[in-house]
Amino acid sequence: MADQKNIYFKIPGIQNIAGGLPNNNYFPFDTLEARAAVPNRFTPTPNKPVDPPVGGQTHKESSDPSAVSKIVVPKANETSGIDAVLRNIDLKSALQYGTAQGYPPLYVFLRQFTRENLHPNVPYAGGPEIILTCGSTDGFAKTLEALSNTWIENRDWVRDREGLLVEEFAYMNAVQAARPRGMNIVPVAIDGEGMLAAGKGGLADVLENWDETKGKRPHLIYTVTIGQNPTSGTLGIQRRKDIYALCVKYDIIIVEDDPYWYLQYPSANASSVAARGVPTSTDAEPGQHNYNSPKSSGYPFLDSLVPSYLSVDTEGRVVRLDTFSKTVAPGCRLGWITTQPALIERILRITETSTQQPSGFVQSMIAELIMGPQASHDDGRGGARDGKGWKMDGWVRWLEGLRGNYERRMQTMCSVLEDGKYLVKSGRRQSISNEWSVVEKALMYDFIWPLGGMFLWLHLNLSTHPLFKKTTKEKLSHGLWVHLTTNPYLVLVAPGLIFCPTKEQAEDKGWEYFRLCFAAVDEEDVERASKAFVEGVKTFWAKKSLDDIEMSVQQGIEEGCNTIMIRHLGPQDINI
Repeated sequence: MADQKNIYFKIPGIQNIAGGLPNNNYFPFDTLEARAAVPNRFTPTPNKPVDPPVGGQTHKESSDPSAVSKIVVPKANETSGIDAVLRNIDLKSALQYGTAQGYPPLYVFLRQFTRENLHPNVPYAGGPEIILTCGSTDGFAKTLEALSNTWIENRDWVRDREGLLVEEFAYMNAVQAARPRGMNIVPVAIDGEGMLAAGKGGLADVLENWDETKGKRPHLIYTVTIGQNPTSGTLGIQRRKDIYALCVKYDIIIVEDDPYWYLQYPSANASSVAARGVPTSTDAEPGQHNYNSPKSSGYPFLDSLVPSYLSVDTEGRVVRLDTFSKTVAPGCRLGWITTQPALIERILRITETSTQQPSGFVQSMIAELIMGPQASHDDGRGGARDGKGWKMDGWVRWLEGLRGNYERRMQTMCSVLEDGKYLVKSGRRQSISNEWSVVEKALMYDFIWPLGGMFLWLHLNLSTHPLFKKTTKEKLSHGLWVHLTTNPYLVLVAPGLIFCPTKEQAEDKGWEYFRLCFAAVDEEDVERASKAFVEGVKTFWAKKSLDDIEMSVQQGIEEGCNTIMIRHLGPQDINI
């Protein structure tokens, strides 16, 4: 019916007094203007680094502050033609009620980018479709609404309770989105790459041995496959194929949240080999292959990145969440979903009755930045120096520059932590006839060199602490966390506890890990904070009195340091 009505809007000279739209001449904004970066502001790192990495991977953050442009979104453009609605970027259209799939010019650009450049080899006929969202959290919430039923205890049968499979350390905002729907949260074991397909606690083990007294066998997976938050794991091609095969067998939909896909670090494997003799992964090797075959993305950078689950999605059971949060800014609250057309249609209907399209202010600014003026008489200005848009080439170049700066930060933090992970103690020992020097090394922590993302996942080797057998690992971990926040260290890290999707997981493994982020602080602070962290760990390992540990724990309680954990797990689940 809606399509039939649309033909009347196209009648030449028609006066539309049928709709309920406010008059665009009364919008208080005449233009939107901003100074913005040009695509080459930051220096990329190479897709194929030298071994071991030097120079481009390790020098300071490279930025050209003069690399700026002025963006202008005009009040109105009167572009004519049958495709004018798909080309016009102006406030007259952007600030008006719009279609739920997104602002047409930006939608068209992202659809092309997604189908031709990001995922040129999706195997099912016709390829995927997209819909814009108010960020990945919004996209996930709508996906849950489309693919699951709400379950309420004391009202519904346990047999009807649906489940969500997640990594055993997970991005908790996603878990918290599922809990109000009554979903059973089911952790799956991981390794340095990510979710395990086989082995104890792996996906096959969980599904084959599912206990139906807990509810239905889960039919949804939520996963972050590149630079996983919090563990930094990057899933290789073979593991994806193994997990996908299990999803086919058990009829599971994969929700792939991929905010860090562009932040894959080719230098990490080489650095790990140089430091330890083994790579981070032999399956995930960004920069070492052309992953887009038989059809190229058209850009060596994109071809060098480990591809999405969409690349192996023969049955249309992958829902991918993308976002501008890490490529432009989190405050944009703008992203998009990529999946099979039938599911996009369902999510479109949900969007029409909830958020509708994302903010017109944001969509028009992003569209003008990237696409620029669409006609010679267009009053807008895009993100290039000459007033044109970045275009596809500029957008990809911007992504390369972002990867470069984050990769250099990763190298800085990992190098400092690699050098400081052992506590070295020297002394002298005597026998009846001889005296000799003794050097002892105690591994305080370990980590993997991240192949992607913004985080370093650090495993505490608490068993080497001199007080390990005299107190609990929970108190040692919490004491160290508080100790790091004191002078002279002043470093705040995220305890692994807050990334545990269940209380059992928190009690079993949460206390063994810290998450460190090399992305958020200023570039010059990455090395300083990393060194302060190492020094804080060393001085904590020198503590030999239980009173010191108890004092740190008590200090943390008095200063409210448990708030961050209570917020995620609930006060009933905190037991220091």
